[in-house]
Amino acid sequence: MAILRIPSQKEIKRYATLFNVLVKYGFEDVLSHSPILKLVPNKYLENHPDTKKNLSFSKYERIRMVLEDLGPTYIKLGQIFSTREDMLPLELILELEKLQDHVPMVKDFDVLKVVEENLGEEKFKYFATIKLEPLAAASLAQVHRAQLINGDEVILKIQRPNITEVIEADLMVMKQVAESLEKYSSQAQAFQPIRVIDSFEKSIKEELQFAKEIENTERFAANFRGNESIHVPEVYRDFSSDTIICMEYIDGIKVSNINSLKAVNINPKAVAKIGVDLYIEQILDFGFFHADPHPGNIFILAETGQICFLDFGMMGTILPNERESINDLLLYFLSKDVKRIITLLEKIAIRTNIPDYKKLEQDLYELLDGVSNTAIQNIKLGDTLSQFKIVLYENQIIIPHYLYMLIRGIVLIEGVGLKLDPEFNITNNLEPYTAKIMRKRFSFKYLLKKNLKRIKEINELADTLPDDINTIIKKIKEGKLEVVHEHKGLQEFQLATSKAVNRLVFAVIIAALSIGSSLLVMAKMPPLVNGIPLLGAIGFVLSALLGFYIVISIFRNDQF
Repeated sequence: MAILRIPSQKEIKRYATLFNVLVKYGFEDVLSHSPILKLVPNKYLENHPDTKKNLSFSKYERIRMVLEDLGPTYIKLGQIFSTREDMLPLELILELEKLQDHVPMVKDFDVLKVVEENLGEEKFKYFATIKLEPLAAASLAQVHRAQLINGDEVILKIQRPNITEVIEADLMVMKQVAESLEKYSSQAQAFQPIRVIDSFEKSIKEELQFAKEIENTERFAANFRGNESIHVPEVYRDFSSDTIICMEYIDGIKVSNINSLKAVNINPKAVAKIGVDLYIEQILDFGFFHADPHPGNIFILAETGQICFLDFGMMGTILPNERESINDLLLYFLSKDVKRIITLLEKIAIRTNIPDYKKLEQDLYELLDGVSNTAIQNIKLGDTLSQFKIVLYENQIIIPHYLYMLIRGIVLIEGVGLKLDPEFNITNNLEPYTAKIMRKRFSFKYLLKKNLKRIKEINELADTLPDDINTIIKKIKEGKLEVVHEHKGLQEFQLATSKAVNRLVFAVIIAALSIGSSLLVMAKMPPLVNGIPLLGAIGFVLSALLGFYIVISIFRNDQF
């Protein structure tokens, strides 16, 4: 029997906040029947006078407003889901996208006190000034401009106060709600809310690790060292901690501010091409890419025209063998090789439960056929990838988290390119890379390396084969060999056989009763009732009843 975990006081307050915000925006029915409600004392629950006014907004607007009211964890969840067109309607996606820029500032935030407490009094003295008004606010942190006593202009990315405790409590609430939804809602089960929250938990906890973000920034800088097209902000490790990152202040132009770019003679079309080239290079050459390249995270340096990516908290990593699979997927898409795409998807997927391979094949063919019949200048890779996610979802194929991050990143970066240049087409940027992949695949070095790998695998198999055979023979001798054999449809066969045998047994019993009763009647076996043997008459009646029972059960397709 499962034991109900008693939530902490903080969790109870977060449950109460959740319920009250839902009521405020007219969603009181969402969790009204949830057993979680019983854990929240009545003193925490309120009636909201604003509910009637809020109902004038659309359902999707109210969902976005709920997330904003619930705070950083829920805002971050909304930001991540803003690219899940495979799961959510377009109207809701458009609302969730607003969460990228509408993050409220922290009230009554004593910046100087927080910096001094986290860095210590000695390091705090190295700052000449720290601006109290935030430069920007994100869901997990605020950014403040500062200057070191040596004159360096820097920014301080500071985690929101008590954000870790708030997130822990929120995640616990989310998990409880996800479990309830998966248990009681068949519609919600299809979206696997527990798996979604687990993935979200991993993502948000990684962003809270500022030491990891510093490592990401330095690794990103090392990858592009010597590339004059890109500038990576310098990190000041001495003035950073687990909750504060001190890095170079970037005096640049937001990539989406086209008028400002033109004002300093920077060609937006050139920026679009170079920026997307840099992003493709991150994916295909380094396997380490920025997973959140929205316009607020990309600046252009006015003096040099260099592109500068910001915020390295959310990064995607592709392992070398996975990188080869991504290259294969790209080539198979371009050649419309549906069967190989399916084989590759099964190889890289976390889990597959494809109900109908023919349907999957047809879905992919229609997707690729639609792309090939579209003029090259009209192809939108983001739209194609969004449709691809829908195909995966409908055919119950769950791909790794890094692939979702990759698709999200490509959709965002293509959107940036289209904003800079309405005629921009990302497939043109991919052409040199596809040619490079093909040259590599047919190069002597690659073929040699691949064949040497196969020879090594064959050699390893030959080395272990005798031991494996000996192990099998030993288990056979000891009677410990177990063969697991699954026969699909066997249960139905057993049921049909059971029905037939039961009916046959009843038929034999009826026949025996009928024959025995006939012998008793012919022999005038006493006791007699009106000259008819009583036992014979009872036998005939039982035979008739059993016969009727079998006939009725056959017509009803019963278990007999």
